Amino acid sequence: MYYEDKVTVFTVLKVIFLLLVVAVTLYPFIYMLSVSLSKNIYVMRNEVKLFPKGFNLKMYKIVFRDPRISIAYLNTILYTTVGTAISLSTTAAAAYALSKDDKLLFHGFFSVMIIITMFFGGGMIPTYLTVRKLGLYNTMWAVVLPSAISAWNLLVMKSFFINFPKEIEESGTIDGLNDLGVFWYLVLPLSKAVLASIGLFYAVGIWNSFFGPFIYLKDPDKYPLQVILRNIVLAGANIDLEAASAAGDDLVVEDSLKFATIIVSVVPIIAVYPFLQKYFVKGVMIGSIKG
Repeated sequence: MYYEDKVTVFTVLKVIFLLLVVAVTLYPFIYMLSVSLSKNIYVMRNEVKLFPKGFNLKMYKIVFRDPRISIAYLNTILYTTVGTAISLSTTAAAAYALSKDDKLLFHGFFSVMIIITMFFGGGMIPTYLTVRKLGLYNTMWAVVLPSAISAWNLLVMKSFFINFPKEIEESGTIDGLNDLGVFWYLVLPLSKAVLASIGLFYAVGIWNSFFGPFIYLKDPDKYPLQVILRNIVLAGANIDLEAASAAGDDLVVEDSLKFATIIVSVVPIIAVYPFLQKYFVKGVMIGSIKG
């Protein structure tokens, strides 16, 4: 039996609206990519609008030959990997414990304390003083630990664990597993969707983190990519002249350099998304509906 979908005015308006949203979202990236891949003369004439003119990769050669970029890339990858692992493991453990309101002592107290952090924070100066007092200043831990757990992500994951099938947990208990064993051997392997989704949120947050590293790190060799990007953007054409010379370009257009640096910084984290896409929608929605 076949049904014909009726095309209504409302459907057409929705499609047009969504296409406009897609265009507005994509155009800045397309424009930056086009400028960064165009010859200097066309960029200076402001002739680049949608497609590159005079295709060349000189700006990217300059960016990658700058030693600050390579060091910052390694730092960012390290911070993102370690930070995501810490954030995901602690959030999952805390969320699973909070989902057991019949077993966790002082469950209500812990829940209220977590929710309060969503509305009130200690402030920049107290947090800075705490980081220094704990000996974390100018270390990797100052970047990954202060924001290791997001209350919102914890509550989303708690909602998922609340709706986790009790029969699976009970089967593990019958087989002799304790709560930690049930969590590790049964719950986590069946929670890939929510783990991938929350892990992606954490990874993107750490990758794009600027303010924390800018405050807590003083050694330039420990700066992540976003801090270096900010320095390059502010410095304009004051880049590593040796890198520019090695790329065979004595003339550096400020906009081309900025856009090439931005593209270099965002592409890696965007490339991760397709591998997690199959988990993403399911992970953020599961647990929100019972039944």
